[in-house]
Amino acid sequence: MAFDITEPLQRWRLLLGESAEAACGSLGEQAQAADAALDWLYGRDPDRAQRGERAAGLGPSALSTPDWINTIHQLFPKEVIERLERDAVERFGIDEVVTNLEVLERIEPSESLLRAVLHTKHLMNPEVLAAARKLVAEVVRRIMEKMATEVRQAFGGTRDRRRRSRIKIARNFDFKHTIAANLHRWDPKSQRLYLQTPLFNSRTRRHIEPWDIILLIDQSGSMVDSVIHSAVMAACLWQLPGMRTRLVAFDTEVVDLTADVADPVELLMKVQLGGGTYIAKAVGYAQSLISNPAKSMVVLVSDFYEGGSDSELVRRVRALTEAGTKVLGLAALDSEAQPAYDREMAARLVSVGAQVGAMTPGQLAGWLAEKVQA
Repeated sequence: MAFDITEPLQRWRLLLGESAEAACGSLGEQAQAADAALDWLYGRDPDRAQRGERAAGLGPSALSTPDWINTIHQLFPKEVIERLERDAVERFGIDEVVTNLEVLERIEPSESLLRAVLHTKHLMNPEVLAAARKLVAEVVRRIMEKMATEVRQAFGGTRDRRRRSRIKIARNFDFKHTIAANLHRWDPKSQRLYLQTPLFNSRTRRHIEPWDIILLIDQSGSMVDSVIHSAVMAACLWQLPGMRTRLVAFDTEVVDLTADVADPVELLMKVQLGGGTYIAKAVGYAQSLISNPAKSMVVLVSDFYEGGSDSELVRRVRALTEAGTKVLGLAALDSEAQPAYDREMAARLVSVGAQVGAMTPGQLAGWLAEKVQA
């Protein structure tokens, strides 16, 4: 069980490190263990050491990575553990956090660690890779659970208030007209309205003819969050009737991963992050897949930094939009939707008919549903 420090001086001592002991007092046994765990990680920061906030002083008794993982899981609450593990991987580049079997079997699954696994899986031996796959599967399950709900809501159809439905389900309940139709059953004495005839709306169908959705995913290292959410989004779309979903990853080469789209864990384990970026080549591949432009959408998830020919990319996107294909460029597809991208190239793509933005998965689902319905 995590310990709790309520004494302000003890908190300041943990924050500032050993140099503050004279002013803040010494630490108790558990707090000393917490201090050692914090020093193991943040004592690596030279800027903090120069400011006198913390300094690594563990010497030969320094914790091993597995020891450190076990210690923080014993001492800190879940949200602190996730922050410490995220800083270990992303801020200090401690790859052993995700390449050591003992650590992987103990670590708390999180999106941060999923990103780290995708960056370092090429360093893992088969036994470690099997453990990493379990971590990936758990994080993907959590993301998919949330995203599947958003996709179902977006594609579930809008209520048609002009028609009544005999299907009595909560999401179709017509509150306003039900109240109006049952007002005569109001009992002033009990102050209650008794409903004899609940009313429900029908729903319109979102799509009749099948649509082709092609997700083009930039697998450069900076796009790892978008790669993760694109893989899960593709799996969710794959389950919808009337939708043919393809997922294509690219760097300087193009890899069609549609065969694995129903299994986002397998798909993510096949993604190779890093390398150059040839967006025009990927868009050209998407063009070759389209048979009915009016019923096709290309979703390009990229930072738009083209490593190939800028003019070729613009020309290919123009050809798609002029043929009637809807093109959406996403500079980010993740829970934050706060991208860094080539704004000049994005503007050029908009000028030839593409839509460009950054979206959360739920927003993308809503956009796709709107276009399919139109």
